[in-house]
Amino acid sequence: MGIKLRVLLVALAGSVAWSAAAPALAQQTYILSAPRWGQAQTDAVVAAGGAVTFSHEDAGIAVATSSDPEFLARVLTSGAIARGAADEVIELPVPRVVSVEEAGITPLDETFWAFQWAPRSVEAPEAWAAGCTGAGVRVAILDGGIYDIHPDIGPNLDASASRSFVPGEPFNSDTGTFWHGTHVAGIVAAADNGFGVIGIAPQATLIGVKVLHSGSGSFSGVLQGILYAAAPVAQGGAGADIINMSLGGYWLKAGGHNAFFAFINQVVNYASSQGVLVVSAAGNDSVDLDHIGPFEFVPAESGSGLAVSATGPVDFFSGGMNFRRPASYTNYGNSAINVAGPGGDFTLFPVGSWYLDMVISTIRGTSTPPTFSFGWAAGTSMAAPAVSAVAALAKQAHPGISLGALKTLIQRSADDEGKQGHDPFYGHGFVNAYAACTAK
Repeated sequence: MGIKLRVLLVALAGSVAWSAAAPALAQQTYILSAPRWGQAQTDAVVAAGGAVTFSHEDAGIAVATSSDPEFLARVLTSGAIARGAADEVIELPVPRVVSVEEAGITPLDETFWAFQWAPRSVEAPEAWAAGCTGAGVRVAILDGGIYDIHPDIGPNLDASASRSFVPGEPFNSDTGTFWHGTHVAGIVAAADNGFGVIGIAPQATLIGVKVLHSGSGSFSGVLQGILYAAAPVAQGGAGADIINMSLGGYWLKAGGHNAFFAFINQVVNYASSQGVLVVSAAGNDSVDLDHIGPFEFVPAESGSGLAVSATGPVDFFSGGMNFRRPASYTNYGNSAINVAGPGGDFTLFPVGSWYLDMVISTIRGTSTPPTFSFGWAAGTSMAAPAVSAVAALAKQAHPGISLGALKTLIQRSADDEGKQGHDPFYGHGFVNAYAACTAK
């Protein structure tokens, strides 16, 4: 089979429009919080010249809009609102990407298992042999679009529970040919169907929760996505057991951004109160998160979730089998990293078959009429869903396990790599699916 490779390059473009007319006051979106959200808080927003577009009573989070430039100052003096800030943009940590052309894919008579070093690195086949497949566990992918007609995604996707928190865009939409959320979803639970790729938890249920479009989205959309994913189905939520967030950004700890840390902590801790594990990528900038001054990487360093660093081999094509070496790009830090997972690397770029050191998974592809494809990518964005999948295997194997016990199980069953004990690159260790599945 001849496989034609194509490197995907993303360019950002903007435009400026000028008008001689006096501009109308723009409507701004705000995030507000209180210990709980009720009628008193909604009334305060209206009295201050705003309108509530979303609220969550138990989490105490709301989103409001107003065209009054004095709205925020006014609502914060009402006595009903504890914190507020103007909404901002959050982005995914952009991975390096390579895709396979659709013409090279012939379903039903070929497989990419030979290229899937990542599931082997976490001992997923051993876990499958022990009966751990993730069946019955629900994993929400908070990301960009999920390509729901991909034959490796569709069988495990709960489309009825999937939602979008990007105005005007359905959950199964995005731009370009890669579709970050689709690649992430395949790492978790690409179906075991005899072709393509297989996820680390191949019978887990996927839920697409779109909070990004073309690589970015609003902070308020991310908050709403977490709250929706974590809420029980009986309350109108997705009923997720695990939330994967392969997204993030650096935020100042002080000034106008300190409210954002409170917001994200509130919603992540709400998810925890529902027994939902939140798994987040640690970022791709080779940054020591212990020493970045007034900044913090959100959501990885927020609330009570798990932050994941990345590992990857060098020259897998020629026999490089050290799948657990720290990736060249991964963020790290004793105070931040809980565990490490396989995220891939590209240290040989552009020499030989360097792309095989990355993680292969499902992507959107380019053909029309719509079809599907597969591609390689590297980043903590790829490591986080590997950990989410291991968590799904562990939860299936331990019915009724509490959130605290699940987090402890994932960490204590991880293989101690690097310096003995907790260290900046691996945290508690490199996740081990078989150990997590079979631990007593």
